[in-house]
This record gives sequence, C-alpha cells and structure tokens, in this order.
Amino acid sequence: MQCPSCQNTDSRVLESRSADAGKSVRRRRECLNCDFRFTTYERVETVPITVIKRNGNKETYSRSKLINGLSRACAKTSIGSSKVEILADELELQIQQRSLREVNSSEIGEMVLNQLRDISEVAYVRFASVHRQFHGINDFVATLETFESGKEQLATVG
Repeated sequence: MQCPSCQNTDSRVLESRSADAGKSVRRRRECLNCDFRFTTYERVETVPITVIKRNGNKETYSRSKLINGLSRACAKTSIGSSKVEILADELELQIQQRSLREVNSSEIGEMVLNQLRDISEVAYVRFASVHRQFHGINDFVATLETFESGKEQLATVG
C-alpha cells in the first residue's frame, strides 16, 4: 500500500476491523519510512453490471439510483432509510448472482416491485407508477386490482 505522504510502499497494519456491516475491512496503517498514519478500506471487487435502459442505451449499474428510487417510493411511510439500504443490498445480491453481466432496467424494476409487494402497498403503487409509466387513473386501478388479487391468492395458498 502506497503512503499518501511519501509514496513509500512499505507500511505496517496497526489495526483491522470490519466496516460497512462486514462488507469491507478498515485498516489503520503506518508508513515504515515517514511514520505517517493513514486508513485504507478493503472490499470485495464485483464485476460491473451494465443496465440496458428502455431506449436501448447502456449504462453502468448505479446503487445510488436504486436507493433514490426506493427512497422516493417509501417516503412518508413506515419504511425507514435503514430498511431501504437492506432492500438495496438484497436486490444488488440478486443482480450480482446472475450469470449475465447485463440486465434490463425493467427486470430491476420488477425485482423492486416484488420486494415492495410484501412490505408496503403505498410504496409498491408509487414505484409501479413510475416504473410502469402510468398515464392515468385506470393504470392505478388496474395495478391495485392486480395487487389485491395477488394477496388473495397468497392468502388461499398460505
């Protein structure tokens, strides 16, 4: 690891601890040349995912876009920011476990809706209205009817 002060590559680890809920390791280091102390973070490298948008454009997957969409859907509900982070983690794990490195934005949207279905009706409808591009009240009614029939099917199975 290169020292930020003198660029020497020899350092020793003073302390290591888990960070980001076990997703990374935080290390305090000391340069053996100038005694400068600095912090490094070690994370598992993941293969970048490419998202194919509706218009055919491709862009790199962005966690912040996912969090932003979930946060807007969950605003003023009982779903807090920590739950939104957990949902994002679960969705990212599902995406990373796929064998393909490209995913359609519509697939990500449907994965989000599947998660929100069991958590909050309001967040589900809010997210669906953007994801499915509602044009009027009939789209809302159709989604609510589908939502209710899906719940009834789950109740009769369970």
